[in-house]
Amino acid sequence: MFNAPAAQIFRSCTGALSSAAFARSSATAVGRRAAFAARSRHYSDDKSQSAEQSTSSEAEAKEKDQVDVSPESELLSKLKAEEGKVADCMSRLRYLQADYLNLQRNAAREKEQARDFAISKFAKDLLETVDVLSMALKSVPQELVNSPQESSNATSPPSSSSEQKSPETYLKELYEGVESTQRLLLNTLFKHHVKPYDPVGEKFDPNLHEALFQVPMPGKEPGTVFVTQKIGFMIKDRVLRAAQVGVVQDTQS
Repeated sequence: MFNAPAAQIFRSCTGALSSAAFARSSATAVGRRAAFAARSRHYSDDKSQSAEQSTSSEAEAKEKDQVDVSPESELLSKLKAEEGKVADCMSRLRYLQADYLNLQRNAAREKEQARDFAISKFAKDLLETVDVLSMALKSVPQELVNSPQESSNATSPPSSSSEQKSPETYLKELYEGVESTQRLLLNTLFKHHVKPYDPVGEKFDPNLHEALFQVPMPGKEPGTVFVTQKIGFMIKDRVLRAAQVGVVQDTQS
């Protein structure tokens, strides 16, 4: 078996070998840790550099935007916006002005119509009086009105007594008074734009004429007015009363 010195030498060699192996493993671990730390620092440095680069690029972009948006361009944009508002206001103003002018014209026309046609009902009621006066004048024979006694009475001196007048003279004077009354009434209506019309010989118009009867009459054109029972009246361009007429009948139909 081994002696004591040899065993002691063996233990010392074994301890030295184990110490070298431990030192070698420790050095390897320390190297690995240093490499990992170096890689970590490199990654963090790259990350910080990229963050700084992105921040600097954003700052440069903002500076470019600020450089591009100059005071002149900002004023031009505001001016364009205000010009658009002014154009919109002018368009609305034109529409309002046109509406106001139309309202004025319509109001003036309605006022004129109200003034012109306000007496329509009253004038239509007066037409009955005109018809009665016309009937009274037609009832007097024309040969009596135009008799030569009128000229003889005009040359003879006026008599002091009314008993010397003949009935024909009284009738003539009455006729003249009724005729003057009718003329005065028609003139008054004419002042208010009420005008009579007699459609004898005209073509029958249902808007202006009222046919009371039809009679076949050879030698006359069918559909024409040959007699007027009551004359018609117009108030301006509106029919106040249609003329009551007789119409020539068409025998061929």
